[in-house]
Amino acid sequence: MSVQFREAIQSDLEGLLALYTQLNDNTMPAIDERVLTIWQRLLRQEHIHTLVAEEDGRLLSTVTVTVIDSLTHGQRPYALVEYVVTDQKHRGCGLAFSLLELAKQIAGEAGCYKIMLVTGHSEPGVHRLYQRAGYRSEGKTAYTQSL
Repeated sequence: MSVQFREAIQSDLEGLLALYTQLNDNTMPAIDERVLTIWQRLLRQEHIHTLVAEEDGRLLSTVTVTVIDSLTHGQRPYALVEYVVTDQKHRGCGLAFSLLELAKQIAGEAGCYKIMLVTGHSEPGVHRLYQRAGYRSEGKTAYTQSL
């Protein structure tokens, strides 16, 4: 497998949306003006990094890392990882792990003092992936509120 790990580009939108259908059983949205506007805005924001694993023009995995400024911890930013998804046929190949490593590198280069990841998945394999990538749940409690 000859896989490229990189930041997403404009032409990745359809493949990215297809991957997102495998995240919580989402449906594929129509690529209309609203979706295109959101995608273009995301690509322009330098603190948001949508990372992809691509092979022969097909997206196999993705992770998004957002660097957030902070007035605490010596005014160092922190990073938040979201939307970790790998195509079902390619799970267990290390793609998400490699993207999480790339996300950590981006956070480190931005001077982040920490990187956070919150998951709603209860599958043991998902938790093992995050633990192998260096994430720990000890000492923290995460709360979310849907709006």
